[in-house]
Amino acid sequence: MKQRDFEQRHQSLWLQLENTLSGYRKNQSVDADGAATTDDLPASYRRLCQHLAVAKERQYTSNLVARLNQLVMHCHQRLYQQKSVSRNRWLEFLFAGFPRALREQARFVWLACGLFLAPALVMGLGSYWNDALIYAVMSPEQVLQIESMYDPANRVLGRERGSDTDLQMFGFYIKNNIGIAFRTFAAGILFGIGSIFFLVFNGIFLGAIFGHITRVGFVATFYPFVIGHGAFELTAIVFAGAAGLRLGHSLVSPGNLSRRQSLREAGRESMKIMYGTFLMLVIAAFLEAFWSSSTEVSITVKLAVGGFFWLLVLAYCFFAGRDQQLPPAMGGHR
Repeated sequence: MKQRDFEQRHQSLWLQLENTLSGYRKNQSVDADGAATTDDLPASYRRLCQHLAVAKERQYTSNLVARLNQLVMHCHQRLYQQKSVSRNRWLEFLFAGFPRALREQARFVWLACGLFLAPALVMGLGSYWNDALIYAVMSPEQVLQIESMYDPANRVLGRERGSDTDLQMFGFYIKNNIGIAFRTFAAGILFGIGSIFFLVFNGIFLGAIFGHITRVGFVATFYPFVIGHGAFELTAIVFAGAAGLRLGHSLVSPGNLSRRQSLREAGRESMKIMYGTFLMLVIAAFLEAFWSSSTEVSITVKLAVGGFFWLLVLAYCFFAGRDQQLPPAMGGHR
């Protein structure tokens, strides 16, 4: 292909890149010859690199090669800046956006907390006072398995596994925890009833375990095991339930919007909570696999570290991001 034909064929893309680099948009369109335009900068950048390579290989004029080379450099710089902006947005969300989202949906967070903690407290006390109550929610085989998991004679606490499978258990805990949280959240689409069910069910189930294990006297192994990762895992379940309740509320009380519009708006708000919830569950899985299960760390250290984690999570939820925005505080004034 002659240089003149080459330039005529791709001139529109080059001009667009030169004129619109400062107005980067993520939507993609296609020019006459099938090339992605500057609305998709990464695709345009790849196309432009091909053009530069062709121009060099065919020994087109130095002016054209210099023009394309300069344009490639500008595109590369813009892409690097966009990646930096994306990383900064994630950091902003982590340190401010997520806790602000929780405070903005404070009523659903508190409601989810009550739906989870109240059944857990009632079932926990009931299982402690009555050793037969736990069998209302668990089979005898499951009860024996729970007891064996926290037997003080165990070399590794928690689920039975070899000490060289911590990484596999990390993956298992991620899958299990995220599965529970996602079901609790997604079930909110059933007008919130599904989220209520999973919050109450998990509260009853965990309360029964807490009460029974306390009754049989495995306190020295059980509480040091759960206190560390529980700060992230239990709160994450509550947050997932709050996000699900927000979905349900949008269908029960859409206000002036149609149910579809209300659900779409609630989905955007709920996902802000779920992104942070998934991250908390990854942290919980890591702690449960590599820290909580260890018998080499003393009980005192585990309790101290676990207490610190709980204070950290609560302080993060109540205070993080307050200097950047003025959202309604969680349950009170700023």
